[in-house]
Amino acid sequence: MPHILHLGVGNFFRAHQAWYTQHCPGWHVTGVSFRSASIRDQLAAQDYTYALVIKDAARTRIEQITCITGMLVATESPEDLITTIADPKFDVISLTVTEKGYHLHADGSLNLGSAAIVADLAGGGLTPVGALARGLAQRSTPVTVLSCDNLPENGRKLGAAIAAFAKAAGLNISVHVTYPSCMVDRITPATTDDIRAEAGDAMAVPTEEFTEWVIEDSFAASRPNWPGVQWVKDVAPHEMRKLRMLNGAHSYLAYAGTRAGHCFVHQAICDPALRAGARAVMQEAASTLPRNMQAQAGAYADALITRFENPNLHHRLHQIAMDGSQKIPIRILATLRDRTGADSPALESAVANWLAFVRSEVAQGNPLDDPMADQLAAACRAEHPERALRALIGA
Repeated sequence: MPHILHLGVGNFFRAHQAWYTQHCPGWHVTGVSFRSASIRDQLAAQDYTYALVIKDAARTRIEQITCITGMLVATESPEDLITTIADPKFDVISLTVTEKGYHLHADGSLNLGSAAIVADLAGGGLTPVGALARGLAQRSTPVTVLSCDNLPENGRKLGAAIAAFAKAAGLNISVHVTYPSCMVDRITPATTDDIRAEAGDAMAVPTEEFTEWVIEDSFAASRPNWPGVQWVKDVAPHEMRKLRMLNGAHSYLAYAGTRAGHCFVHQAICDPALRAGARAVMQEAASTLPRNMQAQAGAYADALITRFENPNLHHRLHQIAMDGSQKIPIRILATLRDRTGADSPALESAVANWLAFVRSEVAQGNPLDDPMADQLAAACRAEHPERALRALIGA
């Protein structure tokens, strides 16, 4: 029976990759949590089955997801996790650990000075990159390691980070490993009590009807026949379209919408000024895409607006606003760099709204949900706070 090992069993994984695997006969998933046993314990209590609550503007339908067969918790037994990564029964190891989980510099290289990486190298706690490096060094059979996070060139960056960690740790990875890049898309809000009540399931996950997955066809071992996946030679154009248009507009709405007093994406996109701003972010981003993607950009933007308008999917702006120091460089600043010399008022507005959001949250004494929270708060107290904040994200 073919198996996938997945690191990071949060809502997005359970709405996206687990849904695809549910519809891929014969494949099962063992999950890994790096932070706590809570998700494992709650899922284990119901035999790892949960309700996926799929909502569009017209209806709700519920699917039962049963493809997860077990979970490990890294903090309980780091050695078991390393041994599991090395286990030949797993042909695919995938991960959704968010941008901050990779501990990368702005240029995409591994930050060996990160406190978490330093501690991992010293044996003081596993990071996803460190766990993979240690487990791959013990493997004897080929494996595919598939990053499913919102990073450009996520496969290449993950492979380079693992190689850098292995070198620093004195590890030798001799087995054949491939790191295909992929693009994932399915809007997945946080679960609420209303969703739990509607599904009759404490572990229910809400999501939209739309889903997309584009993967580079470079697998070292058995490849799941996930339905609806686009298998491509180069995922970069698809990745750029999604990160710059969807995620860029989402970030703009998160900060500008919160400042305008809105709570949810569907509220923000119905605000005429914010709707125009989101459209303009998409238009400016579209100009940086490869020519074949530019031809699709208008229809893609229309579809995004429709998805954002979904009144049944309560996607909190504050959820999107978290980790802005990691997201803004990828979603906005990279686009601005590619538009050097051109006026980009919408993209500049996105940056300005992030700056204003951070300063407002710090001034009100609200904790920032960001891996650079302390540095951001200190920058807000600097003599020139905007300049200090921009320096932190390379703006």
